[in-house]
Amino acid sequence: MILNCHDISKSYTGKSLFTGATFDINDKDKVALVGENGCGKTTLFRIILGLENADSGNVAFSKNVKTGYMAQIVSEKDESRSIFDILLSAKDEVIKLEESLREREKEIEALKEEGTDLNRISDVLTLYDTDTKRFEEMGGLTYLNEVYSVMHGLGFTDEDKDRALNELSGGQKTRVFLGNLLLQKPDILFLDEPTNHLDVNTLSFLEDYLKSYDRAVFVISHDRYFLDKIVNKVIDIDNEKVSVYTGNYSQYSEKKKEALKAMQKAYENDQQMRRHEEEVIKKLKSFNREKSIKRAESREKLLEKKEVVEKPMTDDERMRLTFTPALRSGNDVLKVHDIKKSFGDNNLFEGLSFEIKRGEHVALIGDNGTGKSTILKL
Repeated sequence: MILNCHDISKSYTGKSLFTGATFDINDKDKVALVGENGCGKTTLFRIILGLENADSGNVAFSKNVKTGYMAQIVSEKDESRSIFDILLSAKDEVIKLEESLREREKEIEALKEEGTDLNRISDVLTLYDTDTKRFEEMGGLTYLNEVYSVMHGLGFTDEDKDRALNELSGGQKTRVFLGNLLLQKPDILFLDEPTNHLDVNTLSFLEDYLKSYDRAVFVISHDRYFLDKIVNKVIDIDNEKVSVYTGNYSQYSEKKKEALKAMQKAYENDQQMRRHEEEVIKKLKSFNREKSIKRAESREKLLEKKEVVEKPMTDDERMRLTFTPALRSGNDVLKVHDIKKSFGDNNLFEGLSFEIKRGEHVALIGDNGTGKSTILKL
């Protein structure tokens, strides 16, 4: 076990998000955190990572556990840095150790040329061997290949690697920082909606990468197909309660349906029992005898002491919003004519023209970095 959360609760301005969140994550678990928008998923992540305080409860990591987290909103620092530079920075520790080894090699050669005492050379060689072993354990022999593999997997070519961050679209920037996080290889990887800016190919890469990742993954996602392929445990926040299910998303969904049925049955049985007791009490009181009234009062006290089974909330009973437009638009809702957009020397699109009529449902599709979000912003 590398993470233990016990009895965590959180509320904002009197509104409870969740109470009594208790669960463990083991060193190779792939865990999904699911729930409706606004239920507190990202807040729970931030509490676990120490970025926000809980109202109550405890979070405990195993000793020396390294965490990695990239939020949905990525900080746009170092805009002039290149894609490859940002990805490579995830391997700073390995690179520094490699530089240290090169310096150590020069030191050994210098000592040999100077005819230094063999014991001194032996001491330096021992340190060199220790660092070499550590370098290899950290993946020092393959880290460059790994960086290129992640770069290509996330949809960037060798020609892209020197492009600066300020030349990229929002989705491309997110993929760069996602790549940096993957390359850090933390003991537990926290991912908040990682598939939002991925196309089919990059999504497939991420699925394969996480399936073969030999450490823990804790992911927030609404993509059930992605979760089905990745996770072996699901933590569900629903109506302030936090429940843990084993299995992938489909298995969780079936188990939750069965649990809801059982809760509904328990509620109906409780309601039936209460109606029956109330009828008996009413009948006893109607006899208007001291003995019958005492029996009725006794049954009333017993009924009051019994815990009420709460009615489970079904999907049909959850809040639904509908919006009625104040004015009805004309037939032509939107007209776009001959739009062109570029970032620096990178031409995203030109000659873009289209119309949207009232009642049409339109999808905007394309590979990552082709300018879909930019079109909407324009």
